[in-house]
Amino acid sequence: MQRLPPFAYEGATTIAAAIETLARYGPDAMPVSGGTDLIPNMKQGLFSPKVLVGLRSVAEMRFISYDPGEGLRIGALATLHALATDETVNEQYAALARAAALVSTPQLRRMGTIGGNICLDTRCTYYNQSHDWREAIGYCLKKDGDLCRVAPSSARCLAVNASDLAPVLVAFDATVHLAGAVGHRAVEAAQFYRDDGRFALAVAPGEIVTHVTLPASKRPTRSTYHKLRLRDSFDFPVAGVAAVVRFGDDGRCCDARLVLGAVAAHPVKVAGVGGVLTGTRLEPEALAAAAELAFAAGKPMENTASASLLYRKRMLRVLARRALEDLAV
Repeated sequence: MQRLPPFAYEGATTIAAAIETLARYGPDAMPVSGGTDLIPNMKQGLFSPKVLVGLRSVAEMRFISYDPGEGLRIGALATLHALATDETVNEQYAALARAAALVSTPQLRRMGTIGGNICLDTRCTYYNQSHDWREAIGYCLKKDGDLCRVAPSSARCLAVNASDLAPVLVAFDATVHLAGAVGHRAVEAAQFYRDDGRFALAVAPGEIVTHVTLPASKRPTRSTYHKLRLRDSFDFPVAGVAAVVRFGDDGRCCDARLVLGAVAAHPVKVAGVGGVLTGTRLEPEALAAAAELAFAAGKPMENTASASLLYRKRMLRVLARRALEDLAV
C-alpha cells in the first residue's frame, strides 16, 4: 500500500492569503484544492511538498458566470460537476461541459476543480509509477533522471498533457488568469501549455490559477469533445479531439477549430481545418478532409500503457470525423 509522505497543511480563505503562504514557504509548498491528481502523485513520490496550502475555502475563486457580450468566466475552484451541469455552459460552450462530464468518475468530478484539471500534471508510462519501479529502471528525464525513456535521443520530456479541458480551452481561445507575489497576469491558453513534459505549464513559482475566461462568440457556434480511453467509466484520455465550428447567416461554416489532446505535452492545434471547412455546410467530403488533417497533425509516442501509438494516431482520424459529424447535424 502506498502511503503519503509527511506534510503540513495550511488553509487559506483569500487569494492574497494563499499567495502569502506560498511565498513564505517557497519551493517547499504546493497549492491544493480537490487533490484528485496531487495526492496520488505524492503517494508515488512524484511530489514531496513539506506544506500543502489549501484553497478549498477561497470563496472568491468558486464561481461560473456568463455575460452575452463578454463571455464566460470560471473560477478555478468551480468543480467539474458544476461545469458539466451548468445550463448556460451546455448551451454556449457545449464542448467544455462535455469534456468536464467525461473526466474520471462522478465522485471525483464533485471533488476535482477546474483549476486542478487545467494544471493537471503530464503523464507517461515511465513516470506515473511507484518510486521503487522508477528507481529500478534508472528514473526518467521528467523525474530524477537524465534520459527520456520514450525517446532516448530526445532533449525534452515527451509525457503527454492528459487534461480533458485543455484542448477545449485552446479551441475556444480561452485565457488563463494567474496571481502571484508579483501581481496578476493573463496568459492565452495556447501559450499556457508548453511542448515539454517537464515544464509543461506557464506557471511561475508561487503562482496559482485564479480563473479562466472564454470570449463570447458573435456567430452561431457548435462545439463538442470526443475522448478515447481504455475504460470508458473513468480513465485518462489516450487521445482526444475538441471541435469548435462557427456558422454564418447562410448556415455555412465561417470558422473551424480542431485541437488534439493527450498526444503531446501540449494541446495540438490542427492547421488548415478552417481552410477545408469554411464555406461548406460540413458535407461528408469536407469532414473527411478535415479528419485527414487531424490524422497528419497528431504524432503520439509509445508513452501510454493502454494504447499503442499507431492505434492512437489512427483513432485521431475517427474522433475528428465523429466530432465534426456531431456538429453537422
